[in-house]
Amino acid sequence: MSRVATGLTALSLLLLAACAVGPDYQRPAAPVAATFSEAPPAGFPGWHAAEPRDQLIRPDWWQLFGDSRLNELEARVDGNNQTLRQAEANFRAARAQVRFSRAAELPTVSVAPYAGLERLSANQPYFSRTAANTGENDFSLPLDVSYELDVWGRIRRGVTAAREQAQAAAADRETVRLALHAELAIDYFSLRSAIAQQKLLDDTVTAYQSALQLTQDRYNGAIAPLSDVAQAKTQLATARVQATDVAVQRAGYEHAIAVLVGEAPGANPLAVSPLMDAAPGLPDLPGLLPADLLERRPDVAAAERRMAAANEQIGIAKAAYFPTVSFSGAAGFMGTSLANWFTWPSRFWAVGPTVSQTLFDHGRIAATTEVARANYDGAVAGYRQSVLEAAQQVEDNLAALRVLETEADQQHAATDAAKQTLELFQNRYEGGVDTYLQVVTSQTAALQNQRNDIDLLQRRLQATVLLVKALGGGWGAGQLPATASLP
Repeated sequence: MSRVATGLTALSLLLLAACAVGPDYQRPAAPVAATFSEAPPAGFPGWHAAEPRDQLIRPDWWQLFGDSRLNELEARVDGNNQTLRQAEANFRAARAQVRFSRAAELPTVSVAPYAGLERLSANQPYFSRTAANTGENDFSLPLDVSYELDVWGRIRRGVTAAREQAQAAAADRETVRLALHAELAIDYFSLRSAIAQQKLLDDTVTAYQSALQLTQDRYNGAIAPLSDVAQAKTQLATARVQATDVAVQRAGYEHAIAVLVGEAPGANPLAVSPLMDAAPGLPDLPGLLPADLLERRPDVAAAERRMAAANEQIGIAKAAYFPTVSFSGAAGFMGTSLANWFTWPSRFWAVGPTVSQTLFDHGRIAATTEVARANYDGAVAGYRQSVLEAAQQVEDNLAALRVLETEADQQHAATDAAKQTLELFQNRYEGGVDTYLQVVTSQTAALQNQRNDIDLLQRRLQATVLLVKALGGGWGAGQLPATASLP
């Protein structure tokens, strides 16, 4: 027993002195600017300069728009959306993979009891008939133990990589959640815009019907030519076509929202108000620096965690250059009958270490290491690209909000002018000063400008939602599950 104890002590010391081969992970530098170049002018609604005491965007950021119907719909996404459930299942699978990898850190114990009767054939070749018997009982209960000593860190790096992949899956889940909430907000504002467009066109159809009646009366009184009636009919028919066409957009947005909240499309028609009737204000958002996106964006966090996992694979591949040290043992009872199966003389045991080393594999280990390094380099490039794209999305939406603010002011002025022009030409036509062509032209311009007003408000709201999404919503890297919490 002293020799066994000495061997176990030596193996324990070897395990304690074990080192993990391969590079230790350090986050590579990311290409980030000091500030965003597209920051809007001071005082722009929806954004202000970053300050040390700024509160971050809330997790339920959609409440910043002050729309109770939107809040109600957003609350149904987390529990009902099937895409989010799929992402949640992927995270649970990644978390279970950590337990699978950790199992290699402990010995594997197996048992294979056997009870049987065996008789040797007296007619088999090269067999003495005197050795033949009528059968032998065989009862065995072996208990096998096997354990690989993680001398070079292959198992430990595998566990670390699995944990990092689980963290990446958690970040993927948050990326999906953020995208779904943003898509719902965009579709909701688009639906309200479509309803506003439909209301405007319905009101326009009513107005054009009155205009047609006016031209018909003037024609009947021999005051206006038949061409005025034809032009009024054309204008009315065109408005009706536009009003009908908007219904297609409205139905599409309603169906998209239903799917996002986990309902069958068309099952529960949405009752929401037109966008212009109760236009939500642009929320006040805290300014962030480009470097903050590294901690605020779940997709960037996922790319960083996968990069860390790829680094561990290099160490796992390099560990194959070194010997594999394992320890195995077996013990149990073996007898010829139930009576002597569990007696002390029926015991047996065997224990000992095994060292295996690949002597020649025609470059397989070197190729595997090269693959791991190339995958890591690819993960680094993917991480840096994610950072660049995140900054681009923020810059794009800041620029969009800045330009759309100016465009909205210009459009309001154009709409007011178009309405005034229409009123003037209608009065002049009724007074017999101008032809109906002037009325038709001003009607078309007024309608188009009013529709542009609705469209610009929709685009500003959508750009605000996309800016919140680009900033990571209310998420932060601190919400990733800690490695200690992963099994």
